[in-house]
Amino acid sequence: MAVSARPIAPAASLSTRSAPVVRIQVTVNGSPISAEVEPRTLLVHFLREVVGLTGTHIGCDTSHCGACTVHLDGKPVKSCTVLAVQANGRQVRTVEGLEVDGKLSAVQEAFVEAHGLQCGFCTPGMMMTATALLARNPNPTEPEVRDAIRGNLCRCTGYVNIVKAIQLAGKKMQANPTGPGGSP
Repeated sequence: MAVSARPIAPAASLSTRSAPVVRIQVTVNGSPISAEVEPRTLLVHFLREVVGLTGTHIGCDTSHCGACTVHLDGKPVKSCTVLAVQANGRQVRTVEGLEVDGKLSAVQEAFVEAHGLQCGFCTPGMMMTATALLARNPNPTEPEVRDAIRGNLCRCTGYVNIVKAIQLAGKKMQANPTGPGGSP
C-alpha cells in the first residue's frame, strides 16, 4: 500500500514566489512513499519531516558525524549529503527499518547487550554503518570495525563497547542467519 506524504511547510523564504516542487517516489523501510518536495530538500529532512521517521539524527550539518547514516539501495550514506530527489525510485532503510515484526535486529540487540551506547545520539548512524559492515563481513576484526565506523563520531564513549557490540552482532547473525537481524 502506497503512503502519500505531505512536506511540512518550509521556513519563510526571501522570495515571494513559491518554491518549485518535485514529486518523488521512494521506498522507505519497505513502504512506498510518494511526496512533493523542494528540489533542495535533503534526504535527512525528507525522512524526519515528511515521512516522520525521526530515528535518523541531524548532528553536525557538515557530514562529519555520521548520525544521519541510512542505507540507500543497501549502501550506507550520510543522508545530510543526499538530496531527496536523488532517492527518487530508490530504496531507503532507516534505523526504524532494522527491526522486523517487532523484533530487534542482531545489531540492535548487541548494542543493548554490550552497552554500545551511552547518550544514544550517534547510535542510529552507528547501527546503520554496522549493519552494512556485517552484510559484507560477518566476522570483522577490531581494526576492521574501527575502520568501518571512522565516519561516525561518538562524543560519549571511547568506542570500546561500540566495537564489542558490532562484533557481538556478527556472532549473533552467524548463529541465527534467519533471525530478524540474521540478514542485514
